[in-house]
Amino acid sequence: MRFGSVEFRPAWRPTLITLVVFGILLSLGFWQLDRAAQKRALLTEYQAGSHHALLRLDANLRSVQGLEYQPAGASGRYDGAHQFLLDNRTHDGQVGYEVLTPLKLAGAAVGVLVNRGWIPLGGSRDRLPEVTVDGAPREVRGRIRGVSTKGFRLGEETPRRGWPYRVLRVDLAHLSAQLGYRLLPMVLLLDPDQPDGYVRQWHPLRQTFGPERNVGYAVQWFALAATLVVIYLAVNLKKQEEHDDSSP
Repeated sequence: MRFGSVEFRPAWRPTLITLVVFGILLSLGFWQLDRAAQKRALLTEYQAGSHHALLRLDANLRSVQGLEYQPAGASGRYDGAHQFLLDNRTHDGQVGYEVLTPLKLAGAAVGVLVNRGWIPLGGSRDRLPEVTVDGAPREVRGRIRGVSTKGFRLGEETPRRGWPYRVLRVDLAHLSAQLGYRLLPMVLLLDPDQPDGYVRQWHPLRQTFGPERNVGYAVQWFALAATLVVIYLAVNLKKQEEHDDSSP
């Protein structure tokens, strides 16, 4: 194919490879943009939850759809003898656990998991930290956090050998079976001003970076795609020398 004095004659194999790599780079760029949009939506949801009235939790709550990060309160007693340690949680670069303590609702055979915050791992994984809490009646306030049934599983849960029970993810069906009573379909993130808690810096992106970095990654992938096209054209576009066939 000629364009004036320039000829474009690519080989089919390099062209196929270039198309495949170009498609992958574009896909990665759009994926990062999608992740950025998801994080912006999560931040908006979190900020909007602050303006809602306090929701009283009771045994009739069957779904928290549309209630994400809404302030909520409950009356009951902590089941301090049966607590869970959510493993592989970090704070300021340090590995530890998040303490999940069931609160048995007053007047009902139902509980809600209260995330009382982060604690450091300690000297050894073989020795679990002390997370005792008394069972006195109390009012608990926090924010509603839905529990996803999806997500990457680092491994299978090990059989429980005692309490507290170290878990890899919040599987409400599994945790309810360990407790022997039903749990509401959520986790209550204990407010920072509430007693009997640990490190609580609740933020939807506290375990990852913000959307700005995803946008930066997307720009890098798109720049690589553009560079690939430029290199492909530079390699396959050749300028033809003009020859004068007239006799001297």
